[in-house]
Amino acid sequence: MRSEPKTMRLVLNTLQNHLQAHIIKTHENLFIISTLDPTIKRSSNTHFLKNANIQKQQEPAIPGHFLKWGSLGFIRTSRFATGFTPLEPKPLDSIMDIERAKTKSPEDLASIWDDYHLGRGHIGASMKAKLYQLLVLRAADCKYFVVPLWRGSGYTTMFAQVQTPHMIFTGLEDYKSRGTQASPYLTVKYYTDFAESKDLVLIRGDIVFTSKLTDEEAEWLVETAQSFYLNDARYKLVEQFNKQTRDFEFKDVLRSLNMPIM
Repeated sequence: MRSEPKTMRLVLNTLQNHLQAHIIKTHENLFIISTLDPTIKRSSNTHFLKNANIQKQQEPAIPGHFLKWGSLGFIRTSRFATGFTPLEPKPLDSIMDIERAKTKSPEDLASIWDDYHLGRGHIGASMKAKLYQLLVLRAADCKYFVVPLWRGSGYTTMFAQVQTPHMIFTGLEDYKSRGTQASPYLTVKYYTDFAESKDLVLIRGDIVFTSKLTDEEAEWLVETAQSFYLNDARYKLVEQFNKQTRDFEFKDVLRSLNMPIM
């Protein structure tokens, strides 16, 4: 279950080559209930639900090499991961009524967003726009990192790829064996629609394999990965991992998280 430090060297050598080459607040009427999700009942307030035939607003195309992660995608068609569509982000206007959301304070909007995603195989979070800008800046320079996820008496190591506005996690063992063809366990999208008006960036995580990650583990992974990019001391480890691979020591990551060195 744990990833031994001695096996990390092989992974780092491989990476070096790659681097070089349902709590729904219906009284708020903010969220759109997907017609594809049989586990969610339609609200009687159909006035606020989006018509499925309305053309969705287009978003910029996902960078081409993201497609190398395979055909597993961001859009979940049921409560549990039994089938997937090609990799494409879910537009914010397909999740919430943006015009109505504009009337909410940043605090209320963040709270409603978090509550909406509880216990549904998704996670919801938010951050200040300035922090997101820092994440964008640092991720552009250092796209990859490894995060140990503690389970019981040991840890399993997750491999993270950050290319804002997306973040993808997969198991390190899967990445070692399949490289960029490894299937993602967790996909994350950052929505900047309210960055200027409310100093708020909304974060949505979709758990692709609920058999591999719980909601709590997914939330911890996102928060921890972000901390390595936003904390100056921790970011030095990210820089080492991406730029000075030979000097990187996985045990330093464990120490920074107060995890025992196995």
